[in-house]
Amino acid sequence: MWADVIRNYFQSFAEYGDLYWEATLETFAMVGYALAISAVIGLFLGVVLVITRPDHIFSHRFVYQTLNVVINILRSLPFIILMVAIIPLTKWIVGTTIGVKGAIVPLVFYTAPYIARLMESALLEVDRGVIEAYQAMGATRVQIITRVMLKEARPGLILGLTIATISLIGASAMAGVVGAGGLGDVAIRFGYQRWEPEVMVTCVILLIVLVQSIQSLGEWIARRLRKR
Repeated sequence: MWADVIRNYFQSFAEYGDLYWEATLETFAMVGYALAISAVIGLFLGVVLVITRPDHIFSHRFVYQTLNVVINILRSLPFIILMVAIIPLTKWIVGTTIGVKGAIVPLVFYTAPYIARLMESALLEVDRGVIEAYQAMGATRVQIITRVMLKEARPGLILGLTIATISLIGASAMAGVVGAGGLGDVAIRFGYQRWEPEVMVTCVILLIVLVQSIQSLGEWIARRLRKR
């Protein structure tokens, strides 16, 4: 029995090998582009959330409270609902709502607020005493942000981006439900709709390997930064 299962699995892998490779590349493309854009937006929003808090270097109650509410609203929406809700905006921005291009816009809207919260948490761990010491030495507020806060929080920022990347991989798999491509699309179309369990198992294995690799890399980089 097990010999037949293993033989069928390897036959399926040989038959769909090119499809797995193409789907993996599509997953990398979706995650890579969405992460690059989301990281820039999320880091900026995270910094703003921290420095505009009461008693911080750019304290501004209106900006902080407004941004806080907007981020909470976006984070409260499940990805599948958000993806459908902004279909008109996605089509206006990239000209399509399917494929890799169609998935990047909702992935950014979903991930950027999440990264903003992760960046905020990492930056809040920076000792306020260090910030006050640099202020006493005459450092400007921009210097405090770039040379103190971001530098001191690097391990936490890296771990936050690692967590966000893994979440983004999960969201990209869900995007396969609406034909966004990638491993999620292959798992739905072939593994579920055609009832080919070997395809589903292969997609799950590939996603597990991808997630574990990213988690290990992120932890290794964070450890190296802590030692410096």
